[in-house]
Amino acid sequence: MKKVLFILIQCTWGLPQTLIGLGFFLANRKRPHRFYRGCIDTQWNYHGGLSLGLFLFTPPDGQSNAPLIRVHEYGHAIQSLLLGPLMLFVGIISVVWGDLPYFDRLRKTRHLPYTACFVEAWASWLGEKVTREKAIWE
Repeated sequence: MKKVLFILIQCTWGLPQTLIGLGFFLANRKRPHRFYRGCIDTQWNYHGGLSLGLFLFTPPDGQSNAPLIRVHEYGHAIQSLLLGPLMLFVGIISVVWGDLPYFDRLRKTRHLPYTACFVEAWASWLGEKVTREKAIWE
């Protein structure tokens, strides 16, 4: 019942990010997929992860920190349940923090973990609380 409610909320309150996630899913349809706690987890060819509503995109299982990233990305899925369409603002903050060269240099020069950004720390914290598994913090 919890999974059905999770999916229903992601497809209504979290519809904007779930639709974007569907586009990423279709672009990666030939990659391995599995269900993870109500989400569709796609193993893509990147070292990092992405969460868009019902869809998680995580590194292949052979990457040592893949399970930690999966829990972190699931934390973003929980944020999506809480914030609904406002999650797009979290997504913008996350992309800017993770992908802009300025912030990449800042993290390296100041030896900051990726979770120094509050939305990333919140995702790891939520992922750990809900799954009782370890999330990535570095």
